[in-house]
Amino acid sequence: MSEQPPARSDSPAETWRELRRGNERFVAGTPQHPRQDVEHRTSLAVQQRPLAAIFGCSDSRLSAEIIFDVGLGDAFVVRNAGQVISESVVGSLEYAVGSLGVPLILVLGHDECGAVRAAIDSQAADAPPLAAHIATLVAGILPAVRRVAGGDPAAPLDPSDIDSGYVGREHLRDTVAELVEQSEMISDAIAAGTLAIVGANYRLLEGRVETDVVVGAI
Repeated sequence: MSEQPPARSDSPAETWRELRRGNERFVAGTPQHPRQDVEHRTSLAVQQRPLAAIFGCSDSRLSAEIIFDVGLGDAFVVRNAGQVISESVVGSLEYAVGSLGVPLILVLGHDECGAVRAAIDSQAADAPPLAAHIATLVAGILPAVRRVAGGDPAAPLDPSDIDSGYVGREHLRDTVAELVEQSEMISDAIAAGTLAIVGANYRLLEGRVETDVVVGAI
């Protein structure tokens, strides 16, 4: 008999608890792999009602459905290298909030991020020029690089002096703040209490997701 999906909560807090429970199963090595059967796949053919929207880095090790042990139709996922805000990202997340009614947006960063490292390395005195589209992407991470580095914002940096973990956390917080600032729909939903945003970091070695910043009622 096909496993039936649980009734989706409209509570941001309960949704975040559900995702955290799934991550705990993943960390423990006891995933349930829910809602991945043929019957459930068929039931989703004409509609979707995801638990949450997840905006994360494109890193191949950051597969949200696996990390949170959820199934088909549970996560509305948006990804790019370094989880950098763009018009397409904001539009996709507005669709998740306005049309699909998700109560939670999770912005998911991680340690050892290649995009963060590229942003740091690009500030070295002898750094080779980046390809145009990569340069545009990492430009969104540079404010965090410069804030962590301190000093003259125009001076070249020694990448070995910059802690990429600190930069990643600062960039995560910048991303959450930019999302709220750029989308009136999202900020209004947060003010109404129907939506929250969680910024969290994924630890590659342990598989654990750690909460860093919360906007809204969680």
